[in-house]
Amino acid sequence: MKLSPRSGPPPRTGPAIPHQQLDQNAPVELQEELWRRMSSLSDITTGPSGISFADTRALHLRPESARPGAERFLIGTEFAHLHGPADGSLHACLPYDVVAEVIEKGWGELHPVARDGLRPTTLVMLFGPRDPDELEIIWQLVQVSHDFAITPARSDA
Repeated sequence: MKLSPRSGPPPRTGPAIPHQQLDQNAPVELQEELWRRMSSLSDITTGPSGISFADTRALHLRPESARPGAERFLIGTEFAHLHGPADGSLHACLPYDVVAEVIEKGWGELHPVARDGLRPTTLVMLFGPRDPDELEIIWQLVQVSHDFAITPARSDA
């Protein structure tokens, strides 16, 4: 992936659990557009998160479509979730090389449990999009998370 740097300083985030974005929050209309796109991904169900606040909306792969590996999921087959309207950030699992680029370019940070070695370092917070251009980048990263979690289609050849 080839990310451009995120403009400005990173948002303030909570240093522990609950891991929340505390400022530079995504406008609600961008959160809703992101959720509309997220909920259109293939082989998923949407619903509450298995590990976050009640207002968090999560993406769960159908079990038969999930690629094995704890590094691909937050819990169960939940590979990403969007925090409620007061926050607008996301947690997602991404490939290691993409995590490195996300952090380097300022689009997110490791989740505290990953930073502390309790979960794989594929678990990140993606900062909520502040404008339509940032929405496109965060949407691309959600698609990478989906691709990371889903079993590749089998060739009939």
